[in-house]
Amino acid sequence: MSTVAALYPQHLAELQRRTEQALARGGFDHLVVPSGTLHYQVFDDRDYPYAVNPQFKAWLPLTRAPGSWLIVTPGQKPKLVFLQPFDYWHVVPSAPSGYWVDHFDIVVIRTADEARQHLPDAARSAILGEPQSALGDYAPNNPPAVVNYLEFHRAYKTAYEIEMMRQATRIGVRAHRAAERAFRAGASEFGIHLVYCQAAAQDANDLPYNNIIALNEHGAVLHYTERDRLPPGELRSFLIDAGASHDGYACDITRTYAADAGSEFQAMIDAVDAAQRAMCDQVRAGPDYRQIHVDAHLALAGILRDFGVIRVSPEAALATGVSSAFFPHGIGHGIGLQVHDVAGFAASDDGGTIAKPEGHPYLRLTRELGAGMAVTIEPGVYFIDMLLDEVKKNGHADSIDWTRVETFKPFGGIRIEDDVVCTEGEPINLTREGFAEAA
Repeated sequence: MSTVAALYPQHLAELQRRTEQALARGGFDHLVVPSGTLHYQVFDDRDYPYAVNPQFKAWLPLTRAPGSWLIVTPGQKPKLVFLQPFDYWHVVPSAPSGYWVDHFDIVVIRTADEARQHLPDAARSAILGEPQSALGDYAPNNPPAVVNYLEFHRAYKTAYEIEMMRQATRIGVRAHRAAERAFRAGASEFGIHLVYCQAAAQDANDLPYNNIIALNEHGAVLHYTERDRLPPGELRSFLIDAGASHDGYACDITRTYAADAGSEFQAMIDAVDAAQRAMCDQVRAGPDYRQIHVDAHLALAGILRDFGVIRVSPEAALATGVSSAFFPHGIGHGIGLQVHDVAGFAASDDGGTIAKPEGHPYLRLTRELGAGMAVTIEPGVYFIDMLLDEVKKNGHADSIDWTRVETFKPFGGIRIEDDVVCTEGEPINLTREGFAEAA
């Protein structure tokens, strides 16, 4: 029996336990989850890429089953109503198979409307999904008591989920290795992207997010996705933020490379890498994730001072907002079924919000870390004109050596990102583990 198959029953039992609690809080008897439907573009007959409902794929590794439904009733075997349409225009989804099927009662339907005869009383059901999934009386109601409970606890991954993320990471690492080779060979951004997809055996609709493939100064654009078709005249640097999927779970990996391994920019990459490893070691049960973010600002400001880019102490750079000009995003986010997993600000499974630190609006996670949580750690240093101009406008121009800024601007920026699982002891760095295996 494979590792995933062996771990799946415990995962399913945990989901059933959480669902029983969530339904009790909301006063419902059944959890009903549509897989989602195809959406068509307005004034056109083209559909948007299908994305499965995360609440659906949490239960079973089906990511291409539009029009299907999951029904969970406490004390009963969960039921899958699986749409396998009569369709000669498209590939019909294969009949369910694999390690998970024996854990479900499975009903195969041929039209979407047939699902209604297999669904429980809509009035007694918590129906989780998007409005387009409505089928007659079965319209998603997304009751907050149920959603808050399930999403809060989804932050704590089961052993099965961690293994699924490990499998996604292996795919992502393989593709990252191929992308680096393409960069070293002088490929364009678009060419590197194609190499990545080929190595991952995943296209744009399979990947968990749009690849960021940035050469030279493009690395200063945080979500750069333009992908020039021709390589630049001079190759200086490469920032790649790209993930991979495995049966509904994601990895999120970022690496930065200098064309000249002996350059000062490579030395800065190495310094950020060392600091990032120390930040990853903070992913343990108990710490406040907001503090990891603040500590990251201090560490990165220290690097900038060591390289002569800023003239002030890390503490002064943080207090005046100078560090945010170079590191404007959050230190990371939850990850799992979604790249930016849900409930990052949840105060409890009843709801509520934990505020972001003042002056740091883009942090995506503010919770205290606990065993089982999976997060990204992605510090960055960038040379972005519009943010550096704000430093001047705010009266802190003297905090920066602008000659040193001009030295590093042609390289764009640095970001290094790992996916890390919190435990009661040493954290599990899935990304470093993956690269070590591939070495």
